Amino acid sequence: MQRTIGTSAYGLRAPIIKSGDCLKDIVVESLDEAVKENSFKLREKDVLAITESLLARSQGNYASVDDITKDLNEKFDDEIAVVFPITSRNRFSVVLKAIANTKKKISIFLTYPQDEVGNRIIDTETLLKNKINTYKTTLTEEDYIKLVGGEYKHPFTGVDYIKFYKNFAINDNIKIYLTNDPLEVLKYSKSVLIANIHDRNYLKELYKEHGAEKIYGLDDILTSPVNGSGYNKDFGLYGSNMATENSIKLFPRNCQEFVEDLQKMIKDKFGVKIEVMVYGDGAFKDPVGKIWELADPVVSPGYTSGLVGTPNELKLKYIADTDLKDLSKDEALKAMKDKIAAKENSNKGQMNLGTTPRNLTDLLGSLADLISGSGDKGTPIVLIKGYFDNLATE
Repeated sequence: MQRTIGTSAYGLRAPIIKSGDCLKDIVVESLDEAVKENSFKLREKDVLAITESLLARSQGNYASVDDITKDLNEKFDDEIAVVFPITSRNRFSVVLKAIANTKKKISIFLTYPQDEVGNRIIDTETLLKNKINTYKTTLTEEDYIKLVGGEYKHPFTGVDYIKFYKNFAINDNIKIYLTNDPLEVLKYSKSVLIANIHDRNYLKELYKEHGAEKIYGLDDILTSPVNGSGYNKDFGLYGSNMATENSIKLFPRNCQEFVEDLQKMIKDKFGVKIEVMVYGDGAFKDPVGKIWELADPVVSPGYTSGLVGTPNELKLKYIADTDLKDLSKDEALKAMKDKIAAKENSNKGQMNLGTTPRNLTDLLGSLADLISGSGDKGTPIVLIKGYFDNLATE
């Protein structure tokens, strides 16, 4: 009988996780309860995805403003040029509070009209009307205020981020500039703190090449504990989120060890080897606000070996309109199954008839992020079934 269900995803409810909890035990217990209550049958290549926030919380991976400030003071002298941070209360405001708390001269350089994940600080129409060349023109705070007529509020949050960031200044030690030229920064300071997420490595090399004297990224801050704080040796402050007004929760540590241990525990309990991953922000773009969701350094900081690579798929809708267009329904189904069965491994990772070769972890992490949400659903664990099935799977 032809299967009627393909891929399905379920948000699993879990208890409120506290620092010091054994998350692996809790995940296995939550999965066991879901399997019993819903009569799930776990299968090879099912995927269990756990949100990064859950793991970081169980690790107690937190740091205070004072912890961050101390690390910054050890790395910088009298001034800091903060390069291309995103405009976000949740992601950057506590970090900026710590930067301002150094009481050094702070110059913040924002890209415009939007940051790297799509948050706008000025309308494109305003720039066109005033004939502003965003590739060549650097705007001061005063220029910006004049252009927007006093203030510009983010369409989703209602926040004027220039004013919001400026309010973190101590003794007026923050100046804000808008530019899309990273080398413009060196006209103001030779000491740079790169806050850009996805071009961080390129920017480090660029500043080395052009004579910056101190070059750090957010991934160089809190790579080890400060006064017993949390830390992340791989990503530093990247991927951190506001925990309180004066503290952050960092991206989790030891993710690879966690997923591999959890995979073994599940195999021991259920007798099935499923894939396990830790996920953060999904890699998708909002069509209204034009915001690209990925403010974490990666979608998945840890995943088991079965999730390495990209999908090896045929473009069914293309084949249906070409090779199968003159066949009956039953003949077309059989022919399509035959084509799927005959796929060669050499096709894996190549764009095949319009199929976009995204990483499996980016696709699965995005699905998990949409299922779990970021509010009060209470489902930080996601079970994905049948993702690796296709039309020929019985």
